[in-house]
Amino acid sequence: MKDLILRESGQEVYEFMNRFVSMDDPDTFVISTTTQFNIDNQPDNRYKNIINLHKINDMRFVNKFFESVNVKIPVNGLHIGFAETKNMRKKRIRDKYPPVINFTIYTIDFIIKRIFPKFTLTKKIYFFLTRGLNRVMTRSEIMGRLYSCGFEYVDDTFLNGSYIFVFKKVKNPAFDYHATYGPLIRLRRVGKDGQLFNVFKMRTMHPYSEYLQEYIHSKNDLQEGGKFKDDFRVSTIGKLMRKLWLDEVPMIFNLLKGNMKLVGVRPLSQHYFNLYTKELQEKRIKFKPGLVPPFYADMPKTLEEIMDTEMKYLEAYEKHPLRTDWKYFWKAFYNIIFRRARSN
Repeated sequence: MKDLILRESGQEVYEFMNRFVSMDDPDTFVISTTTQFNIDNQPDNRYKNIINLHKINDMRFVNKFFESVNVKIPVNGLHIGFAETKNMRKKRIRDKYPPVINFTIYTIDFIIKRIFPKFTLTKKIYFFLTRGLNRVMTRSEIMGRLYSCGFEYVDDTFLNGSYIFVFKKVKNPAFDYHATYGPLIRLRRVGKDGQLFNVFKMRTMHPYSEYLQEYIHSKNDLQEGGKFKDDFRVSTIGKLMRKLWLDEVPMIFNLLKGNMKLVGVRPLSQHYFNLYTKELQEKRIKFKPGLVPPFYADMPKTLEEIMDTEMKYLEAYEKHPLRTDWKYFWKAFYNIIFRRARSN
């Protein structure tokens, strides 16, 4: 087995994987495959760890593969896999071809492999041209897919032209049949009476990034404004969209549907909502969240200041709803237009 792995992946890769599992352990199953069938075909309750030496970029149904691995190993069992990330692919194309030519090839590759899969009209063209092979994924998408399939981060590295990830099973897969991949996304948020509802936004993060919120929070502190520092989930285009407020435009649908109002506390994910005090949680769910949050009126910097701002707004709104929203709307308007307040 060691000779096979050395021939397939090299000494450094072997030593990295050997830190987590013993290659000679009969409870460790090593395979090089792109098909879910080769995992499903293994006996139940037989292996503790599964290593797949083939890059997942050549899998058409990546999540189905991860779900099959999840079924075959116990809780705390490890899955080690290989991939090529978007940045690795960009560097490979840049280094392989001379200037100008490499830019032209990468541009065409980006359009076909990154843009076409995200739109209904072009998705069929993408699969016709590629058959789902050699797909392009970012590190955050790969990690998000694994989290959605019931795994948790252990370690990862870049070796010998491969991104290698080590994840452990912690629960059953989410089986999210409504996961969004295109530019318009639906995010589950806490609304009035604690009910979860879909908030419509333009995508500013890489696909499946929403599953990484707890991981990002555990690895990074909150920066000014309550956002996560060094959040690698946000794409380059996404940063620009946030500065121009384009990501917020689809929330007008929520305004028209009636599950949000014009001014109010911003709708939060369940994880972010749980960071708030119990008192503020109870106060928040008495009212609909808003499109224009009190954040832009007071411009708080820390999470504690944000909570104080929201509590002050909610207490005022409880007493004088119309007057409070009128006041906060124009304060926010002034800060956005004249003080250049922006979403980060």
